[in-house]
Amino acid sequence: MRAQSADGRPATDGLSPVQRFERMALIRSFELKVSELYRDGDIPGFVHTSLGQEAVAVGVCGRLARDDYVATTHRGHGHCLAKGADPGAMMAELFAKGTGLCHGKGGSMHVADPGHGILGANAIVGASIPIAVGAGLSSRLLGQDRVSVAFFGEGSVNQGAFHEAANLAAIWDLPVLFVCENNLYAEFTDSSRMSRVPSVTARCAAYGIEAHEVDGNDVAAVSEAVDDALGRCRSGSGPILLEAHTYRWQGHYEGDAQPYKPEAEVTNWKARDPLVLERGRLVVAGEATAEDLDAAVRGAEDIVERAVSDARQADDPDPMEAYADVLINA
Repeated sequence: MRAQSADGRPATDGLSPVQRFERMALIRSFELKVSELYRDGDIPGFVHTSLGQEAVAVGVCGRLARDDYVATTHRGHGHCLAKGADPGAMMAELFAKGTGLCHGKGGSMHVADPGHGILGANAIVGASIPIAVGAGLSSRLLGQDRVSVAFFGEGSVNQGAFHEAANLAAIWDLPVLFVCENNLYAEFTDSSRMSRVPSVTARCAAYGIEAHEVDGNDVAAVSEAVDDALGRCRSGSGPILLEAHTYRWQGHYEGDAQPYKPEAEVTNWKARDPLVLERGRLVVAGEATAEDLDAAVRGAEDIVERAVSDARQADDPDPMEAYADVLINA
């Protein structure tokens, strides 16, 4: 069983408010640089950024224990960094280098870090959901007290995988936290046009799953909602879903011109930048000065620049690496 904190709840690697800002700044800096590198042809494959959604990743992962599970999506850089993945190894993975988290074989859409409970990003829409439910089942059967988190977009709720996995999690009371990042668009389509019941929380009623909405651009609000949800999951009360309302600044993929987005909509959401909102809250509350937070941003940028420099100099994977982790002889 997991170690207990003074109040009897499972001990976590919870981030302080200032640490949350630092982690969001790291994700922002990392993805801005990745976007630039991809445009310049330095990073192979496809890249999907979560710029503007940092508060969801940090608000959720900042309350998890190191060994809690996370299953994410093709837009998973932020989730992995928020859960504690090493930025240098992350960047090397995107460069397809041997020093990457997956030795260069995963890349942006398949990066994983089991040592931090990160079960992997996944290019299949909705695939994170049954994976997280399976991990929750293993936690229950092995008596591990680990919560399993599934990150997914609202478009995934129209996939059969969501409905089958949600139903299983509900009837077995599994310790699964479903986190729907509702960023208004499923690839290139306005999500409100895809269902007669656009509210994800409302659709959970069919499976008897408790569900709540939260401001996905307010990291403090997300953290508070997650604390309540984790208490329910760890108590054996079954799964819970959080629908975090947020917005991705970039297109579905890097290079997407986003003709489907109204200009005023983009402007209004950018005015609610999660980092700007949290910066203001921290300064007003006296938890940090503007100078402290400026230094945090510069520190994040330095970390990312070092990660890029190291990745450029790293060796390519040994060709025999292609055969590693593929087959186990019983």
